[in-house]
Amino acid sequence: MILQEILQKIVDSDTSICLSDKEKDWDAGVLLAQLPAPVLRRPAYMQPGLYIAEVNDGGYLGRVLYRIKHK
Repeated sequence: MILQEILQKIVDSDTSICLSDKEKDWDAGVLLAQLPAPVLRRPAYMQPGLYIAEVNDGGYLGRVLYRIKHK
């Protein structure tokens, strides 16, 4: 799965969560609209209720991109 698909699922589900990086909290729709295409195509994995992490070339979880926060 890629980051774009994960963000789209969050937007479509209309859940009341925000995504937090090291700097601020984001709405999934805002990230979907503002992130550049290469970032949106990055392989990623969402652990529901906890985080979204990148998936490296070896198929392993890499760094956490966003922590999931409930509004």
